[in-house]
Amino acid sequence: MVMADTESCSSRAVDFAPSQRRKQREKIEVYSEVLCRLRDLNIEESTFPAFEDELWAHFSRLPTRYALDVNVERAEDVLMHKRLLSKAHDPSGRPAIQVRLVQLRSAMDGSQVESVHMKFTGKADARCSDYPNKKRVHPPPAFGTSSDLEFVHNAKRVVKDMEVMFSARPIHYRLMHEITISTNDKPKLLAQLTSLLSELGLNIREAHAFSTTDGYSLDVFVVDGWALEDTEQLKIVLVKEISKVEKLSSVRSHAINHVRELEKTGNKLNSSHVNMPGSGNDVWEIDTSLLKYESKLASCSYGDLYKGTFYGQDVAIKVLRIEHLNENLRREFTQEVNIMRKIQHKNVVQFFGACTTPPNLCIVTEFMSGGSIYDLLHKQKSGFKLPLLLKLAIDVSEGMSYLHQNGIMHRDLKAANLLMDENGVVKIADFGVARVQAQPGVMTAETGTYRWMAPEVIEHKPYDHKADVFSFGVVLWEMLTGKLPYENLTPLQAAVGVVQKDLRPVIPQYTRPKFVELLERCWQQDPSLRPEFSEITNLLEDLASR
Repeated sequence: MVMADTESCSSRAVDFAPSQRRKQREKIEVYSEVLCRLRDLNIEESTFPAFEDELWAHFSRLPTRYALDVNVERAEDVLMHKRLLSKAHDPSGRPAIQVRLVQLRSAMDGSQVESVHMKFTGKADARCSDYPNKKRVHPPPAFGTSSDLEFVHNAKRVVKDMEVMFSARPIHYRLMHEITISTNDKPKLLAQLTSLLSELGLNIREAHAFSTTDGYSLDVFVVDGWALEDTEQLKIVLVKEISKVEKLSSVRSHAINHVRELEKTGNKLNSSHVNMPGSGNDVWEIDTSLLKYESKLASCSYGDLYKGTFYGQDVAIKVLRIEHLNENLRREFTQEVNIMRKIQHKNVVQFFGACTTPPNLCIVTEFMSGGSIYDLLHKQKSGFKLPLLLKLAIDVSEGMSYLHQNGIMHRDLKAANLLMDENGVVKIADFGVARVQAQPGVMTAETGTYRWMAPEVIEHKPYDHKADVFSFGVVLWEMLTGKLPYENLTPLQAAVGVVQKDLRPVIPQYTRPKFVELLERCWQQDPSLRPEFSEITNLLEDLASR
């Protein structure tokens, strides 16, 4: 790139002071060269007064890697990306998709020579084309394979040498489809898209994924495996299939909004039925044919838990055994779906959807690769060090505070129901016996697990959300010691001791006084003396900061 060209095309100040970062300078250089080329091509849009600022805003919202990877010789492609991102701002325009044929050059001498710009794996199939260079009718891809601009610069000399070497041989081009997609950015979007393309029979030869600073995605794939003459049909299929992915991503917000509307109009869930009348479950109802089962994680008398995938995303699939379906299990299943579709928090396992049509009853949630706190404790056969314990406890406390603020009691809080993701974030799981507090009725002692159960629950007395606080105190003790509460007693003996003799787990002598005080407050016999989770979070954060 020539400095004079940069200055003649753009009025934007280009400061090459030593303190300026190299990659930022390179982004400005690419921006300026694209601007020059667009004006040289007499692109009308480039003559508009605001165009310079709009083009720079486009480069600014994308990572530097975009500028380093984009083919500046195809400046028109930058405009195409800019327009797709603009279209994606409008919900009716999502997903914004461009599909076109691109051609990739390779010198041929009996066998294909690998292109400097594109590296392919495998051989061309019947849906690709290698042909001599009679007339070039399709553009090259928008991006090369290198993510390093210096490599591209150094490669130019190699390209020249190769062109001389093969000048006497025919130059061939290989046709493929380039797919450019812009939509709302979201976790694991790239995995979902690549899985979808694979399911359509497309072989991904190159992929470039970018996220903007304002929450949108720009993903570019070079693929083969689709008939070259059916480019428009490929676009139609992609719009249809990617829209399904979009629907999956919005399922939770739609479900939450629908539930709120139902509550405003006074409609209530009939928990005695698996099919939830009037609940708008078509939004989150899952087609089980889209679930892929990988491995069984656990089993119990009434069902199995599997790891699987849904639209390319790892999920946990809880499947109910239809032969064991009774009225209680049916009610519990319905209750869990009804609660999980209402909630969304970073410390609560994410709900993707459910199948409520027998015999395929299942609940699909995010897969927590870190396993449960219980498993981790018993694997290391000891409690957690205090800094880690406090970090995990804060996660749980914040999740429980959110649930209580939304009127939901968990009623079965224990280490086995606290799961960790790949980043070590703890999330609350298993809402099979959870309940919306506003619903009337006395809970039975079988609700939850005796070793973690509050005394008022064991005694069949009326209770509120403070029962969860008692259970949380026992969870804190679990994480501190790594032991099973009342391990020398049967569950029933433990329950009798808690109610009749004020029995509580023995706190180790080495425990910090402030932590002991928190445990004892959570274990108060009188529920009104137990703290709220908002206060517990503050206390834990204060301990962690010391």
